[in-house]
Amino acid sequence: MNIEKMQEKHLKQVAEIERLCFVHPWSENSLKAELSKDGSYFFVATDGDTALGYIGINTVLDEAYITNVAVLPNYQGQGIGKALVDYACELCREKAMAFLTLEVRRSNAVAISLYTNLKFRQVGVRKGYYTEPTEDALLMTRYFE
Repeated sequence: MNIEKMQEKHLKQVAEIERLCFVHPWSENSLKAELSKDGSYFFVATDGDTALGYIGINTVLDEAYITNVAVLPNYQGQGIGKALVDYACELCREKAMAFLTLEVRRSNAVAISLYTNLKFRQVGVRKGYYTEPTEDALLMTRYFE
């Protein structure tokens, strides 16, 4: 597995990952817009020419926000998500970010465990943040020193 900067050649596959993983997936055009947006960093985990997963990060000053992390369903549980989040944390350290934050469904125990193991901690709750089904989001943040 390799982690590389998302490029136009990845867009169709990343859009398919979105479609398979989320109720309200980002469109290929929305993903494409991130490629040229200041403060936007998107990376793809690949095996050869196949995109297995991706992570998106948006930054404002010294703050970083994970927009999405997704792994193809058949490849989940193999450490790809962890590798992507680790990669994002390293990028944040290199860019002297104060923190990296994200929202996660309250019921997503697997993701919450992953983030907790990667030194994120719950800092808040966004009531009714998700739809289909309606569910609270836990706001989780990792601070960098």
